[in-house]
Amino acid sequence: MKRRINYAIAFVVLLVIEVLIALFVHDTFIRPYIGDVLVVVVLYVAVRVIIPDRCRLLPLYIFLFAVLVEGLQYFHLVQLLGLENNTFLRVLIGSVFDVKDILCYAAGCILLGIYEWKIKADKKEI
Repeated sequence: MKRRINYAIAFVVLLVIEVLIALFVHDTFIRPYIGDVLVVVVLYVAVRVIIPDRCRLLPLYIFLFAVLVEGLQYFHLVQLLGLENNTFLRVLIGSVFDVKDILCYAAGCILLGIYEWKIKADKKEI
């Protein structure tokens, strides 16, 4: 239960950071790159609130999901669904495909994989 609470707190904090970046940071590095690295971390901790253990490939699954969403942007999903006037959903789904986003998702998921490996190594020591 304690792990779920920690993940829930991390989710709220990271989500607030993501929203603040989206609303107030208009630069050429933090918003496009750090924001995309953080988005996979936000997804990870959200899933960990529900499934705190027993999913060792979660970083890979998060990466595949992020790539799927990015791929849907390539096919202009927002326009196909008629959501271009819905600011929230347009931002949530995204509307511009960029290969650099996939690289950022990969970087975030690699960091998550290292975190998973470290957690597993620490449990073996106990």
